[in-house]
Formats: sequence, C-alpha cells, structure tokens
Amino acid sequence: MSDWHAIFLALVQGITEFLPISSSGHLILVPALLGWEDQGLAFDVAVHVGTLLAIVLAMWHRLWPVLRDGVPTLWTFKLTTPNARLAWGIVVGTIPVGIVGLVFKDFIEVNLRGPLVIAATTVGFGFVLWWADRHAKCAKSLDQLSWVDYLLVGLAQCLALIPGTSRSGITISMALMMGVNRKSAAEFSFLLAVPAVLLPGLLKSYELAQSGLSIDWRPMLIGMLVSFVSAWIVTKLFLRWIEVLPMSWFFVYRLLLGAWLIIVFA
Repeated sequence: MSDWHAIFLALVQGITEFLPISSSGHLILVPALLGWEDQGLAFDVAVHVGTLLAIVLAMWHRLWPVLRDGVPTLWTFKLTTPNARLAWGIVVGTIPVGIVGLVFKDFIEVNLRGPLVIAATTVGFGFVLWWADRHAKCAKSLDQLSWVDYLLVGLAQCLALIPGTSRSGITISMALMMGVNRKSAAEFSFLLAVPAVLLPGLLKSYELAQSGLSIDWRPMLIGMLVSFVSAWIVTKLFLRWIEVLPMSWFFVYRLLLGAWLIIVFA
C-alpha cells in the first residue's frame, strides 16, 4: 500500500465515521470504484484505533464523568447521579448491537456488502434521517433520556451493521424520534460510538493476531494518524454545528450517492 493510498483511505474513514453518511459503505465502495485491492485487516485495525482515540478525545468532557460515576456502580448498582445512569444507558444501548453483530456477522459480510445494498440503505435511511430531523420535537436533554430511549437507540444501532446505513445517522434519527434535542442526540450517538468502535476493533485485532500476517507498519501508522486527526476535527465541528446544521445536507448527499450507485452498478 502506497502512502497516498493509506492517506486517502484513512481520510475516508476519519471523515465518514461519525457523520451520518456511513463509513463502512464508503470503505467498501472506494476500493471497488478505484480498482484497488482490499486494504486488509491490519489497516482496518489501524484506522479503527485512530477513530477510537479521536472520539475519546473529542468526547472526553462527557466521557470522563460517565466513567468516574459509572464504574463504581458495577459493584454497587446504585445509580445516584445522572452520569452513573447514563453509563448504564450506554451499556443498555450497546448490548443489542453486540448480540446481533456476533450472530449475524458472517451473514452480513457475505450477503450485505454489495454496491446495490449500499445504495438502497444509503437512500432509505437517508429518508429516515430527513424525516426524523424534520419532525423532531427536541424536548429532552441528555440527562432526561429514559431506559426506553436507551434501548430503542441501541436497537436502531443494530441496523448500522448493514453497510450504507450509518451508525451515527440511525442512532441520531432514533433519538430525534424519541424527542431528544439535536445536540443530546449527537452526544449520545458519539458516546455509544466508543464501545461500538472499540468492540469490533478488539475483534479485528484478535483476528489479526491469529492470522500470523506480516505487517508493513508504515501505512498502518499513517492510517492511524490521519484517521485520528480527521475524525477528531469532524467530530468537534459536527458537535459545534449540530444545533444549526440542517440534516437535509446529509440527506441530499446520500440521495445523490445512492442514485449514482444505482446507475453505475444496476
């Protein structure tokens, strides 16, 4: 893998991971459209580490209080603070995607990674994002989420296992449907991203260790650095602009991308 190849793919990963446009779909499409070989497991691990570090840094102001108050409740189960409750809300929101991911991982990788599937999910869930934003009540803050909210957002996150759906897009959409304000919807989506990115990253790391592949560390380090910087910038900007940034921008992008994929691959 050349340096420019690594930089380009890492930029795609970093920019799309936390925007509602699907990083998995883009990472499948880019090599297919440009005629590149699959980037390989080691590179996937590297860019996952980069985006994980980016979201932890970008959300540290919210993540640290959640960890501080939530970890002791693993033994006491006393949810005496809003942050402790939110910690368990993240757990509740993560369990469904963990179960579904383990059960259907092989099926999804074999049957749901084609360009036309990505086109359909890109357009279909683009409409969901647009509708949810258009009809959002924006009444609840992050501290007012109910256990039902946590669970429903977690169930919605399962759909993001299908490339083209977008994890951030579907979780923000569901939170908006539950009446959560836009900033809180984005913050909860990004907090959910920590285990959602960490767990597959650990699984890929285990698969890499078991594979015995020799690793060219130069593109791995480039990919990790570029994905980290680009993901951190995008996340900070998105959180700053979420209250005024119309989701219709992302809807239009998804609509155009999906239509183009249908024209090219149908």
